Amino acid sequence: MAGLSPRLALASNTQEHPLILSAVDGPDGQHFVAGFDPVGRTRFKLPVEDRCHGGCQRPASDQALLFARRPGRHFYVIDTRRGEHAARVEAGNEFHFYGHGVFSPDGRYLYVTANHFPSGQGVIRVYDASENYRQVTDYTLNGIGPHELRLHPDGETLVIALGGIKTHPDYDRIKLNLDTMAPALLLMDRRTGTIRQRYTPSDHQLSCRHLDVGPDGTVIAGYQYQGPEWEAPPLIARLDGITGEFNEIALPEDQQALLRNYTASIAVHPHTPFCAITAPRGSRVVLIDYHNGTYLHSIEVPDVAGALPLADGQFVVSSGNGSVQLIHPHKKTTKLLTHLDLRWDNHLTLAS
Repeated sequence: MAGLSPRLALASNTQEHPLILSAVDGPDGQHFVAGFDPVGRTRFKLPVEDRCHGGCQRPASDQALLFARRPGRHFYVIDTRRGEHAARVEAGNEFHFYGHGVFSPDGRYLYVTANHFPSGQGVIRVYDASENYRQVTDYTLNGIGPHELRLHPDGETLVIALGGIKTHPDYDRIKLNLDTMAPALLLMDRRTGTIRQRYTPSDHQLSCRHLDVGPDGTVIAGYQYQGPEWEAPPLIARLDGITGEFNEIALPEDQQALLRNYTASIAVHPHTPFCAITAPRGSRVVLIDYHNGTYLHSIEVPDVAGALPLADGQFVVSSGNGSVQLIHPHKKTTKLLTHLDLRWDNHLTLAS
């Protein structure tokens, strides 16, 4: 299993029921990290001090990380075999995290999107997990607000969604620079921090937030539009893994408006041509053929949140209303797996 990304591991996992993690909130507002399996059974529910967001599995280990929701000052290390807390790692003075991270293929180095809030500049903080998550260095981005990042299949390139939105922890999540935003999709050398490519959305208020990468290196990224509500620009970008061509995917006009200018999780299936994009505010899951960027159809799922591909070709999606459902790319209906008295956050993380 070492060397495979978590999502590829899911597709090749021989276990009948791999573990899926998500940040959840209880009905009384308490915050938890929940572990469940693809048939909807809860494995554990760990209390945490604050609401969490995205996560990642450390390859070839029983550790997975969940990040405090932006502007978060720490991340939690979870022992997935025992279903227990293993450690809590702080962001450090003058830094906060943006809720996402990814490991090197051997599981040693952890790369985390972070903000140096005195300067407002985004960085990738690098940690050595083999030394109790010692902070090693920072890579500068020449930009603001990095959010989700993934490792390219070449094992050497970080793919980074740069949101372009300036925030400060003293002002919670207030957006401080909407008129001067400069979002981008970045390709970075993970060993040197050198930015190899920078791709720019068609509008400076299209905040590039979440993404996933296919086995051929094709990147699907999702935007959140910060402009007027009555406008409905494209919210999905595609970087071709073969040609390097960057473009945006415009949905049919009636479908584009349904998304309400906000996308969340992106899930590229590693063994089919399909990609699922969730739009919580519009309560839609959009299915595309990521090989060529073709829109297929969308499915209504109220308050849909996280998404992950499953080994049988389907996707599992969670919802803020407590449901966990299966989606088949060729069907316009869903299958309910479970419904719990929990509010699921916007991301699902595969663990083992």
